[in-house]
Amino acid sequence: MTVAFFSGKGRRIGVTLGAVSAGLLVLSACDKPTPLATVTVGGNSVSAEASCYNDGKALDKSEYQSCLNKKAEKSVEVAMDDKVRFGVDPEVADNGWTLFINGQQAEQEPYKKTYRSIPGSAFFSSQTGETTNKTQISIVETKGKELVGIWHFELKKTS
Repeated sequence: MTVAFFSGKGRRIGVTLGAVSAGLLVLSACDKPTPLATVTVGGNSVSAEASCYNDGKALDKSEYQSCLNKKAEKSVEVAMDDKVRFGVDPEVADNGWTLFINGQQAEQEPYKKTYRSIPGSAFFSSQTGETTNKTQISIVETKGKELVGIWHFELKKTS
């Protein structure tokens, strides 16, 4: 004589719980995406995940030095009279963030809001006063004096 250990409804619940558990196991093996940073000029917008990010913890000095020298993968065209809008995820703003221009820190104090706007003309003159046609902008998340994440964008000057 064979006895059914589970009714039809019990088997369905068991199969469902098994599928949910397997799905959660697969998801836990995935890397958590880094926060996004966005640059918008007029109607054009580009977003990127961080080039260097350690899940919200400070980057090693050697790591962030080499990361600041990485080339931007995303670019946007900017005219001198355009407004360049920068946006970051709220968790980045909570820590604070600053802009680096061509690998050099451009601001002393971190910004603590998710959005800011800067004139395009601010990005296309060198320290010697000469104009340039492209500039690498790095958005750098800070936590005190430590660097936490770095996002790169290239601004290309249009006429």
